[in-house]
Amino acid sequence: MQKFSTGPAFEGAQINSGQRATPGAIERVRISPESGKARFKVIGIEPWSDEEGFSDAIKKTGVTGICGSGIIEVVAELLLAKLMTADGVIGGEGTNPSKYIEPDGRTFSYVLYKSPDEGKIISVTQNDVRAVQLAKAALYAGVRLLMDYLETDQIDSIQLAGAFGSHIDTTRATVLGLIPDCQKEKVSSVGNAAGSGAVMALLSKSSREEIQTLVNDIEKIEIATEVAFQDHFVEAMAIPHKTANYPFLSSYVDLPQKSKATKPTRKNRRTRERN
Repeated sequence: MQKFSTGPAFEGAQINSGQRATPGAIERVRISPESGKARFKVIGIEPWSDEEGFSDAIKKTGVTGICGSGIIEVVAELLLAKLMTADGVIGGEGTNPSKYIEPDGRTFSYVLYKSPDEGKIISVTQNDVRAVQLAKAALYAGVRLLMDYLETDQIDSIQLAGAFGSHIDTTRATVLGLIPDCQKEKVSSVGNAAGSGAVMALLSKSSREEIQTLVNDIEKIEIATEVAFQDHFVEAMAIPHKTANYPFLSSYVDLPQKSKATKPTRKNRRTRERN
């Protein structure tokens, strides 16, 4: 078993509207491929944004930002709705036009939420997408490097640990390319695995002995010094990946064709502005 931590990468750091997972944060996102409009769920509020009672319920907390699980989902949904290229370019060549994509300097942003009085606007910027790409590429590259050491091209199962891991939508995480392709039923969240292990070690002698045996068998690999790590990292910047196949994911998710574009074209910019 291999363990990686994404650290603060998906906890709102360097994200325009990012924040911790507290009441008011967007935690779930679905984007309509037809209109480009997002429906979302906010922590502390039961109904989704398009359901009856949302407007009244949201008065308690407001919509304050996007937490880690929401960031993962919105970037994955932008790809699935064809509002972003596989290279991570919002409004890039070949994407669908939408009034929710707005010019933002030399790039575009996606408007996830705009309050009725337009006093609060929550957008996903191009810089936000790049920050997510860097974080997920580093995680994927580390996993891929260990797969090289084990001489395997397929992972039997994936377990997402920690409080954050227990709230991640495993399908969107795979679409994003945060984790390698794996059978859907073999990807799961295990909650506070570190805390559970500490309790086991404290209360069970046999568990402590088993843990010690495992510790003695650990082989440390400095992935940052491995030449192959950089190659894996560069290829993992694409969403979900530049070269890796995702046969399991493709069996239940319609992945868009990867675009060759790297930046919005002038034609696309004019189309967005007219819309």
